[in-house]
Amino acid sequence: MISVPLDSALPLTFLGPEGTFTESALLQVPGAAGAQRIPSTSAAAALAKVRNREAFAAMLPIENSIEGGVPATLDAISNGVELRILHEVVVPVSFVLVAKAGVSLADITAVGTHPHAWAQTRDWFGEHLPLAAHVPANSTAAAAHQLLTGTPTFQAAVCAPLVAQQTGLSILAAGIEDNIGAVTRFVLVGQPGSLPEPTGADKTTLAIPLPEDHPGALMAILEQFASRGVNLSRIESRPTGQFLGHYTFSVDVDGHIRDARVADALRGLHRVSPGIRFLGSYPRADQQPPLIRSYNSDTAFADATAWVDGLTG
Repeated sequence: MISVPLDSALPLTFLGPEGTFTESALLQVPGAAGAQRIPSTSAAAALAKVRNREAFAAMLPIENSIEGGVPATLDAISNGVELRILHEVVVPVSFVLVAKAGVSLADITAVGTHPHAWAQTRDWFGEHLPLAAHVPANSTAAAAHQLLTGTPTFQAAVCAPLVAQQTGLSILAAGIEDNIGAVTRFVLVGQPGSLPEPTGADKTTLAIPLPEDHPGALMAILEQFASRGVNLSRIESRPTGQFLGHYTFSVDVDGHIRDARVADALRGLHRVSPGIRFLGSYPRADQQPPLIRSYNSDTAFADATAWVDGLTG
């Protein structure tokens, strides 16, 4: 588990403003509470600070249990100067509807919030404010702050309870999430360097471009994992922006690059897709070890290598 040096000259950054679920996730990283923390307006801006060595690391949302991957983070980390995921945090998500004093539910025609928060409260709004329009915001906290500091086109915002406490906005409704138990996964991203040591319950994140679109192209990638007993916990396609049909696959696998089965899969993937990008191996937040069959263990891989070497030696 990474610990942020308290005497580091560089601050930490996160998708802001203050009071977001992202800042809550950052505060769960050992050492982060005592470090300087600065908000960023977007995932790209946060990672730019890290790449320019204006920040030690950036905390960003990468996956939600309801909506899946967060495109802005997936794209920002998969492109540009290489970075590494150092740590992950999973945060339970609960929302409140806030407004300025004197505003009631009957006054609301538009609601500002992040698209993922809106997706997780659709049922509530369908029942209580079916005619309210959604106005997208960079974050749940940003929408709430706009109610106080800007001239928004909405009368209320969906945000975390912490933001309501920090801003003093009135809570019109609490616990408005449609799926009790929903969580968001966050990752701390920093410069490449020494890898976190394997714990036996790790995750490895990759960005794998599809070099050529032809029948079986995706299968050639997937079989590198299947043949070595490496489980995929997430796979999503992201357009490269070059032309239609050109995609990069964002993948999370169970295991650490120092696990023999994972390392061997990466060797195979590099042959199939030389542009593969390794985004880090780090401890799983849930600390759940993968199921590894005996013939996919490190010992089995070492024995197989020794056997072949013996035949050719």
